[in-house]
Amino acid sequence: MVCEKRILTKGLLRATLFHRMRSHLSFSLTSCHFHLPLCRFLTHSIHDNIYDPPFSPSMKSHHKVKQENKKQKKTKNKNNLEEITAPKPPLKSELPFDFRYSYSETNPSVRPIGFRESPKFSPFGPGRLDRKWTGTSAPVLEEVDQTKLEEERNQVLGEPLTEDEVAELVERYRHSDCARQINLGKGGVSHNMLDDIHNHWKKAEAVRIKCLGVPTLDMDNICFHLEDKSGGKIIHRNINILLLYRGRNYDPKNRPVIPLMLWKPYAPIYPRLVRSVVEGLTHEQTKEMRNKGLNLDPLMKLTRNGVYVNVVERVREAFETQEVVRLDCSHVGMSDCKKIGVKLRDLVPCVPILFKDEQIILWRGKKDQ
Repeated sequence: MVCEKRILTKGLLRATLFHRMRSHLSFSLTSCHFHLPLCRFLTHSIHDNIYDPPFSPSMKSHHKVKQENKKQKKTKNKNNLEEITAPKPPLKSELPFDFRYSYSETNPSVRPIGFRESPKFSPFGPGRLDRKWTGTSAPVLEEVDQTKLEEERNQVLGEPLTEDEVAELVERYRHSDCARQINLGKGGVSHNMLDDIHNHWKKAEAVRIKCLGVPTLDMDNICFHLEDKSGGKIIHRNINILLLYRGRNYDPKNRPVIPLMLWKPYAPIYPRLVRSVVEGLTHEQTKEMRNKGLNLDPLMKLTRNGVYVNVVERVREAFETQEVVRLDCSHVGMSDCKKIGVKLRDLVPCVPILFKDEQIILWRGKKDQ
């Protein structure tokens, strides 16, 4: 009896297991049959938009896109090369003066004895200017009518400013944190600075110019060239700070064409500033003067890129009691020392007799001279 019961229970268990497996298989088959079209659609559908690719993108579409991008790049490069290589007509400027690198620091009357680079190479670039470069300047091709030029400048300037208007502009632009400021260094009033001035005049009535270095020895010369070359007017001057006014009737759309210099030209070679024997003295007397100047206490100590506004007056006062004067220009540089000596020779006037170890020795000359 016990064996028969065990056999019956095993049979019942097998039957229930078989029934459950059969029902599970039938449900899975029906579900698979129901989702089959959706699976086929997801796996076999391909989108045309390359920026929203399918799960398995085709390689042909990417290859076509790469070829199209390469063709577009080639056409762009060809157009750019054509624009660059296309010949452009030279610029024609109606400015009525010779173009130079520096207007305030060069003397047109002094001719150089040589050039460090060939005058064939114009700093404006080959074929970019209708004027010929001579090595120091690009002279005007046509004659200038001075009366007509003055009338045009007076029309741009208009009526003179009142005291209240000048005070308002000075208060607006005199501060050191002014955004409309141009720094004038040892190059002086340079050619490219004129373009900077007109660029500031687009949005501002005046420009603040801060002068430093060798040009500050002669501030009158700087003021003259700024007004003459830009066409504006200086309405305020305080030591080395200038305010350059554009004028009442200034129109930025009618500003003059100013071709830019692409590089700084090499300075030409001029005659020697100091000779072995000074004119008016013998060889022994020049040696004595030089040794005497080196042993003197320096009249002034000049710093690099400093303000030298009162140097000329101090040297003139010293020459009333002394025959030789020494200026200490340590850390200024020999090139700036020679420029200072040239300016003092013309402004004081005096005779520079020695440049040694950044020391300038000046002789007042004979009283007859």
